[in-house]
Amino acid sequence: MIFISKHIIPKGFAGLTLYPFIFLKREDLKGNPVLINHEKIHLKQQLELLIVFFYLFYFLEWFIRLLIYRKSSLAYNNISFEREAYQNENNLEYITTRKKWAFLNYL
Repeated sequence: MIFISKHIIPKGFAGLTLYPFIFLKREDLKGNPVLINHEKIHLKQQLELLIVFFYLFYFLEWFIRLLIYRKSSLAYNNISFEREAYQNENNLEYITTRKKWAFLNYL
């Protein structure tokens, strides 16, 4: 289910996934298949980690990478969940062929 909310999305981002919802900053982004695919990859990741563990892992990994890179944007770009989503967002069939725990390949 996709919702539009410019207030929920952090500055500099177009979308955000909070299982089972995808939030987009603007209505026109619903027509962006690459962005929607990116967010659907996050839905799969969240589901396989029983949602709560996804968020715990996500923020823990972000914090560790922040200590390593000393820059929030670099930490974000190197989170395994984001690396998987960004590297596969253009493959619109990825969701159907993705193996469980695939994000581990991006650690």
